[in-house]
Amino acid sequence: MAVMDAAAPKAVRGLPGATVLHVLPALAEAPAARAAVDTAVALLRSGARVIVAAEDGPLNSELQGLGGEWIRLVTETANPLALSRNARTLANLVSTERVDLVHAVGVGASRSAAALKKRAGVWLVHSYDATDLKRGYRDKSYSRALAAGDRVIVPSEYVADQVAARHQVPRDKLAVISRRIDGARFDPPAISPERAMVLRRGWKIARGQRVILMPGRIDPAKGQLTLVEAARILTNGGLRGVVFVLAGDNRQHFDYAKKIAAQAEAHGVAHLIRQIGVCPDMAGAYLATDFVAIPQIEPPAFPLAAAEAMAMARPVIASNVGALPEIVLAPPNVLESARTGWLAAPDDPVSLARAIADALSVEASAYGAICTRARRLANQFFTPARTAAAALSLYASLFEGRG
Repeated sequence: MAVMDAAAPKAVRGLPGATVLHVLPALAEAPAARAAVDTAVALLRSGARVIVAAEDGPLNSELQGLGGEWIRLVTETANPLALSRNARTLANLVSTERVDLVHAVGVGASRSAAALKKRAGVWLVHSYDATDLKRGYRDKSYSRALAAGDRVIVPSEYVADQVAARHQVPRDKLAVISRRIDGARFDPPAISPERAMVLRRGWKIARGQRVILMPGRIDPAKGQLTLVEAARILTNGGLRGVVFVLAGDNRQHFDYAKKIAAQAEAHGVAHLIRQIGVCPDMAGAYLATDFVAIPQIEPPAFPLAAAEAMAMARPVIASNVGALPEIVLAPPNVLESARTGWLAAPDDPVSLARAIADALSVEASAYGAICTRARRLANQFFTPARTAAAALSLYASLFEGRG
């Protein structure tokens, strides 16, 4: 009998009292590991036992201090012998520790855990590694691992569609749980206005000038040149009093950064474009701006900067590509009363200029309503507590037979 034809696992315990095993690359300060620790905390509070199999890292002390358990396991490997060894280690761990549910995070972890579906009574959940979408080929072993699971967590509906097509995972096995943002860090009431004022002075923003911030590394896929072209169109159309701040690392694409500066100079908008490099205080940077621009060309799996901006109560002007239209809500996708930003066609300076002009023309009362709505939506979906609760809800649906 094939794995997918095997009888559905019969969990003997509910989530409180269950043992959940997380398998991930390392307990390093990285988004996937931080999300796993958030979920571990929620599980422990619910009465479950949590074991994490991963390489060591700075989050380990936090995990164990909260009552979680840790076992060293190296999952980031494509070596068949190492994967086979990992599979035996995990199978032994599931047996000896009476594990009820395994959650694998990352390609190596999913490959290592895939064989566990042959065991009755074990639920298997994968968190999809969206970097897989950048491969020019389909990883068949990863496809088999994902297909063997009971659920595959993806960060957006856009990624869900890609995974369904790329790996032939049934759509009803895919669960969308947004990525987390640091709710404590991106919290407007907790940030002093002085932080924003210091940044504006550093950016040489004059009194009365409005600021459009573009966060993210300097990269052709991010669309900085499209923003420069849009600035030229707007300036030629009579726009005044707006400055565009590009905040991101330019070391990987230094020649592109120089091209941005040269293009701005050639179009007569160099005085409006500020390339400030890496900003160590992005929460303050969002607070110091009026709008956030994300003119992405390459479709993002989940636009983290957009979620952060919304948490800081800032409207977003973004490309209508990838997962951006899922969180940057704009007509005709939603009613005007639900708007949290503006959308433009990707790699289209005219469309972007029109979206920016529309945003800048909004009256103060409507602007305030959009800001409030954006923050409310971010708090509803992107905070650590919300994303951890969504993971626990998914686990519970499996235990309760609702999956």
